[in-house]
Amino acid sequence: MRKIVKEVDPRYLNCPIRHVIDKFGDKWSLLVLYHLHKNGTLRFNELHRDMADCSQKMLSQTLKRLEQIGLIARTIYPEVPPRVEYNMTDRGESLMPHVSGLIGWAVEHFEEIADYE
Repeated sequence: MRKIVKEVDPRYLNCPIRHVIDKFGDKWSLLVLYHLHKNGTLRFNELHRDMADCSQKMLSQTLKRLEQIGLIARTIYPEVPPRVEYNMTDRGESLMPHVSGLIGWAVEHFEEIADYE
């Protein structure tokens, strides 16, 4: 079988939307952002309870990535056992009107889109 090599336009490699959406465009990141925005500061187990279909490993990876890009903050309290809380940063909050718009669109068009599974 012959492999087809498709040349990518170099301008696409510098496309801001590709690079930005790649950082938080997955379903778990958007759900974490939604829950923190809606509920305020939460602990890991509180988030996991709200996202029961997300494994602990995936939630942990998602939280680390969102913290690295500055959308959420992680606070560790020097207690025994250690208490860790997550909350939105100003950068994360500035994203939420756009995410809320997407959520509104998804709710409005859910039935139409769900039919195409």
